[in-house]
Amino acid sequence: KRKMKVSQIMRKAVITDDSVSVQQAAKMMSSKGIGSLIIIRDGKITGIVTEKDIVRNINKIDSKLSSIMSKRVITISQDAEVEKAAEVMKNNRIKRIPVMKDNKLVGLVSITDVIGHTGDDHIDDGDFFLN
Repeated sequence: KRKMKVSQIMRKAVITDDSVSVQQAAKMMSSKGIGSLIIIRDGKITGIVTEKDIVRNINKIDSKLSSIMSKRVITISQDAEVEKAAEVMKNNRIKRIPVMKDNKLVGLVSITDVIGHTGDDHIDDGDFFLN
């Protein structure tokens, strides 16, 4: 059985810039039915914002995204194996990883994408939802 690559399971990443407000970001995520936004500035990923970040900062709805986004963004190559993405998520306790090709953002892979494709019974949802 051939190993699956991240590029085979990734979805479209939705991007924005860090000057949009928390409220605007929440509306974007809600209308698109997505759980995260990738923040790009000058062609580089500068952050990621998830539903959890928004909920935690609900009292800052008028603040800029730059004030609540996670600035430490871990990325993965589109050629990496899906198992590798699972490992990176588990080790860093993150649920989403931007996917790169030649230093450009080409997609996003989430924990649900990964669990659905690894066939690893030893990956337990619980490992991811402790934070």
